[in-house]
Amino acid sequence: MRILLIPTFLSVLTLAAHFFRNEQIVLALTCLAAPMLLLARRAWATWTLQTMLIVGALEWVRTTFQIQAVRVEEGRDWHRMAAILLGVAGFTFLSGLLYSLPLLRRHYCIR
Repeated sequence: MRILLIPTFLSVLTLAAHFFRNEQIVLALTCLAAPMLLLARRAWATWTLQTMLIVGALEWVRTTFQIQAVRVEEGRDWHRMAAILLGVAGFTFLSGLLYSLPLLRRHYCIR
Protein backbone atom coordinates (compact mmCIF):
# COMPACT_ATOMS: atom_id res chain seq x y z
CA MET A 1 0.00 0.00 0.00
CA ARG A 2 2.82 2.40 0.82
CA ILE A 3 4.25 1.98 -2.65
CA LEU A 4 1.12 3.71 -3.98
CA LEU A 5 2.15 6.85 -2.07
CA ILE A 6 5.50 7.22 -3.88
CA PRO A 7 3.97 9.09 -6.86
CA THR A 8 2.40 11.58 -4.44
CA PHE A 9 5.73 12.31 -2.79
CA LEU A 10 7.51 12.65 -6.15
CA SER A 11 4.78 14.96 -7.45
CA VAL A 12 4.85 17.29 -4.44
CA LEU A 13 8.65 17.38 -4.56
CA THR A 14 8.66 18.44 -8.21
CA LEU A 15 5.96 21.03 -7.51
CA ALA A 16 7.95 22.35 -4.56
CA ALA A 17 11.07 22.62 -6.74
CA HIS A 18 9.06 24.42 -9.40
CA PHE A 19 7.70 26.97 -6.93
CA PHE A 20 11.09 27.36 -5.22
CA ARG A 21 12.74 28.10 -8.58
CA ASN A 22 10.13 30.81 -9.16
CA GLU A 23 10.86 32.23 -5.68
CA GLN A 24 7.39 31.33 -4.37
CA ILE A 25 8.66 30.04 -1.04
CA VAL A 26 5.26 29.82 0.66
CA LEU A 27 3.88 27.60 -2.11
CA ALA A 28 7.04 25.48 -2.05
CA LEU A 29 6.74 24.93 1.69
CA THR A 30 3.04 24.20 1.34
CA CYS A 31 3.83 21.50 -1.21
CA LEU A 32 6.45 19.98 1.07
CA ALA A 33 4.05 19.94 4.02
CA ALA A 34 1.03 18.63 2.09
CA PRO A 35 1.82 14.90 2.47
CA MET A 36 1.54 15.38 6.24
CA LEU A 37 -2.21 15.55 5.63
CA LEU A 38 -2.12 11.81 5.03
CA LEU A 39 -1.33 11.29 8.70
CA ALA A 40 -4.83 12.47 9.57
CA ARG A 41 -6.44 9.55 7.68
CA ARG A 42 -9.58 11.58 7.12
CA ALA A 43 -11.53 12.07 3.92
CA TRP A 44 -11.14 15.87 3.97
CA ALA A 45 -7.35 15.60 4.26
CA THR A 46 -7.09 13.18 1.39
CA TRP A 47 -9.48 15.27 -0.71
CA THR A 48 -7.34 18.36 -0.03
CA LEU A 49 -4.15 16.59 -1.12
CA GLN A 50 -5.87 15.15 -4.17
CA THR A 51 -7.16 18.59 -5.17
CA MET A 52 -3.71 20.07 -4.68
CA LEU A 53 -2.19 17.46 -7.00
CA ILE A 54 -4.78 18.06 -9.70
CA VAL A 55 -4.31 21.83 -9.47
CA GLY A 56 -0.55 21.18 -9.54
CA ALA A 57 -0.99 19.30 -12.81
CA LEU A 58 -2.81 22.31 -14.22
CA GLU A 59 0.10 24.49 -13.08
CA TRP A 60 2.46 22.30 -15.10
CA VAL A 61 0.26 22.70 -18.17
CA ARG A 62 0.17 26.48 -17.67
CA THR A 63 3.94 26.55 -17.31
CA THR A 64 4.30 24.49 -20.49
CA PHE A 65 2.28 26.99 -22.51
CA GLN A 66 4.13 29.91 -20.95
CA ILE A 67 7.57 28.50 -21.80
CA GLN A 68 6.37 27.41 -25.25
CA ALA A 69 5.30 30.96 -26.08
CA VAL A 70 8.72 32.31 -25.13
CA ARG A 71 10.56 29.66 -27.12
CA VAL A 72 8.40 30.15 -30.21
CA GLU A 73 9.02 33.90 -30.02
CA GLU A 74 12.77 33.28 -29.80
CA GLY A 75 12.63 30.77 -32.66
CA ARG A 76 13.86 27.92 -30.46
CA ASP A 77 12.68 24.32 -30.39
CA TRP A 78 9.93 23.73 -27.83
CA HIS A 79 8.67 20.22 -28.61
CA ARG A 80 10.98 18.31 -26.25
CA MET A 81 10.31 20.76 -23.40
CA ALA A 82 6.56 20.41 -23.96
CA ALA A 83 6.75 16.61 -23.96
CA ILE A 84 8.69 16.58 -20.70
CA LEU A 85 6.50 19.08 -18.87
CA LEU A 86 3.27 17.53 -20.12
CA GLY A 87 4.60 14.16 -18.95
CA VAL A 88 5.20 15.67 -15.51
CA ALA A 89 1.69 17.13 -15.61
CA GLY A 90 0.22 13.74 -16.48
CA PHE A 91 2.21 12.03 -13.72
CA THR A 92 1.04 14.62 -11.18
CA PHE A 93 -2.57 14.24 -12.33
CA LEU A 94 -2.39 10.45 -12.07
CA SER A 95 -0.88 10.81 -8.59
CA GLY A 96 -4.03 12.61 -7.56
CA LEU A 97 -6.22 9.96 -9.14
CA LEU A 98 -4.51 7.18 -7.16
CA TYR A 99 -6.69 8.11 -4.20
CA SER A 100 -9.67 6.78 -6.15
CA LEU A 101 -8.30 3.24 -5.89
CA PRO A 102 -10.32 1.06 -3.49
CA LEU A 103 -7.27 0.24 -1.34
CA LEU A 104 -6.42 3.89 -0.69
CA ARG A 105 -10.09 4.85 -0.35
CA ARG A 106 -10.52 2.32 2.44
CA HIS A 107 -7.28 3.25 4.18
CA TYR A 108 -8.01 6.99 4.16
CA CYS A 109 -11.70 6.64 5.03
CA ILE A 110 -13.02 7.99 1.74
CA ARG A 111 -16.60 7.03 0.99
